Amino acid sequence: MKFVKVRQLNVLTDDRGNLFEVLRRDDKDFVSFGQVYFVADRTPFTIRAFHRHFKMWDWFCITSGSGKFVFFDEPAHDPEIVVADSRQPKLIAVPPTIWHGWMSLEPQTQMLSIASQPYDKKKPDEERCDPYILGKDVWQISAK
Repeated sequence: MKFVKVRQLNVLTDDRGNLFEVLRRDDKDFVSFGQVYFVADRTPFTIRAFHRHFKMWDWFCITSGSGKFVFFDEPAHDPEIVVADSRQPKLIAVPPTIWHGWMSLEPQTQMLSIASQPYDKKKPDEERCDPYILGKDVWQISAK
């Protein structure tokens, strides 16, 4: 991975169900805490892209369903693509200045998002661009 760090999360299972830790302040990739929020998409193939932050880190974890994440820097060469799902949870760490976006792949997909800073509605630490800046192919589903 050249833009982001992806770490497989350890799922603990017993008679009651499953538990997995997403992010701890003693993790080597932890920077600071700003806020936690959930993003839920009702229908598959909903695209939320692209934006980047200049100071803030983002951490993403799919908690229900699955999603396709796309990351790139400037100039936009060779985007990095990560597919994540709730069956084998991953933590995706996105540093500042990396453009990022995602698309749900299943109905009722839900993502946990952790940010290193609270979102400032008056002066957001973000820049946005068109979801198709890399072309429509980046959002296509391909079989391996």
